[in-house]
Amino acid sequence: MSATSTASAPGATALPAFRPSMKVPLTLGVLAVIALVFFGLLGPGQTAEMKISDPGDAVAVPALLIPGQVGGIVLGILLLAMAAYSIYLWTRNTRSPRWLPIAFSVVFVFAVLLWIVAGARQPSISLAGLIAGSVTLAVPLVFGSLSGVLCERVGVVNIAIEGQLLGGAFTAALVATVTGSPYVGLLAAAGAGAAVSMVLAVFSIKYLVNQIIVGVVLNVLVSGLTGFLFGTVMAPNKDQFNTPGRLDILPIPLLSDIPIIGPILFKQSVAGYLMYVAVAVVWFGLFKTRWGLRVRAVGEHPQAADTMGINVNATRFWNVTLGGAIAGIGGAVFTLVTIDSFTKEISGGRGFIALAALIFGRWNPIGAFLASLLFGFAYNLQSILGIIGTPVPSQFMAMLPYLVTIFAVAGLVGRSRPPAASGIPYVKG
Repeated sequence: MSATSTASAPGATALPAFRPSMKVPLTLGVLAVIALVFFGLLGPGQTAEMKISDPGDAVAVPALLIPGQVGGIVLGILLLAMAAYSIYLWTRNTRSPRWLPIAFSVVFVFAVLLWIVAGARQPSISLAGLIAGSVTLAVPLVFGSLSGVLCERVGVVNIAIEGQLLGGAFTAALVATVTGSPYVGLLAAAGAGAAVSMVLAVFSIKYLVNQIIVGVVLNVLVSGLTGFLFGTVMAPNKDQFNTPGRLDILPIPLLSDIPIIGPILFKQSVAGYLMYVAVAVVWFGLFKTRWGLRVRAVGEHPQAADTMGINVNATRFWNVTLGGAIAGIGGAVFTLVTIDSFTKEISGGRGFIALAALIFGRWNPIGAFLASLLFGFAYNLQSILGIIGTPVPSQFMAMLPYLVTIFAVAGLVGRSRPPAASGIPYVKG
């Protein structure tokens, strides 16, 4: 008897109809109402000036002049329309497409920005400077999150990103000062990050020590060691050991003058260009090569990978080492790009933020890159708020990416599932 006739037979139990989660439509609806009421109906009456191009750009684009209240109402209505579409799809037993929460987030962030600028004492902001500064601040986070992607995709939880960033920052400053070359310091930072990762790999893979505990201990160890050496060696002898200089900004002629896009893509240091290359290479390697297939197999089902002849623990060891080297380069950005010296605890917890970006990005290099940009945007906006004189406390804006991450991890923008074998040691046999 066919499956169709069985299901239609008298007395047969009908399968329950599929019903997608209400989390996404409900969340979008609540946020849309908040945006319409607070950013629109109760929004400031001043006109906000959004500068697209800066003086000196090859192409001069007129600034956007947007009335705060009217613009807030228009954006709020647009958000309500997207939320209504999500609810409509839910009533049709259809999940919201992935582009919808992303588009909603972009419009919502712009509505928040308009509300802040229109209510400031100086209602003017440079979008080009805001975005370019955000990318610069996001560079260490991108390298740190890529390190986490490489480690967790192979089954090792990398809590030690903070230590890898800090070790890379210290080593870059010291070696660049001694050799007189920031580029040598950049290479040394990669080596320092790899060394920290090797300790993580040896204890967690060979000796089966809990990966989270090893990571936390390494963070404390590197923090204490670099703090001690900074206080006893660097601080008393700054000229000899803590004047590394900066990596030169290398603008690409003509392309770097394009409004908004130019400073982001074509006006970076070597580390900035390496960031884009690293994201592309890691993504291509993980999802388009045999190496990536082996890595993902080890992270999802190590027993099956072992059966196919893959050396699980060796694959894990070298992937963790590679991830540490990438994080070390991110640490060098603190001392060779952001500022030109090392200070105690210079990473400031960015390793844990990179870990959050990794989860937010669903263990995907491109997703982690975009999540890191969100954090960089929040950091840069926090500093700009004080300049334009907005009444909104900067601490409030600093909270936003963490709140968004909590919503993402809670599944409000989709389920986040790590690799199945992540954090689980593998014993052959």
